[in-house]
Amino acid sequence: MDGTVTELRKGALDVLILKTVSWGPAHGYAISRWIRETTGGTLIVEEGALYPALHRLEQKGWIESEWRLSETNRRVKSYRITPAGMRQLHAEASSWTRFAAAMAQVLDGTRAPVWAAES
Repeated sequence: MDGTVTELRKGALDVLILKTVSWGPAHGYAISRWIRETTGGTLIVEEGALYPALHRLEQKGWIESEWRLSETNRRVKSYRITPAGMRQLHAEASSWTRFAAAMAQVLDGTRAPVWAAES
């Protein structure tokens, strides 16, 4: 990792996609672009990870797809969140928020563990 692009952790991509399509229907490139722009380029979702994830989320019933015309009149597959996907997003968002807070506590910690004083 070079500090510019953060590798996605297990499960993070699903939450990112669900959050993105919670704003409204979007095609794959738009999903990837929104995540990249929103994170200031820290998170970049490559096609090789995005499309299998979209397929997996569709299989789980968390998103649905349909063919539409893009802004440039190209035929694209557009994805939208389902009610089940919205419930999953809320559950996962809560879990990720707790995880991020716990990681911040550890990384920002200034108190050494008890056993560290023994060395």
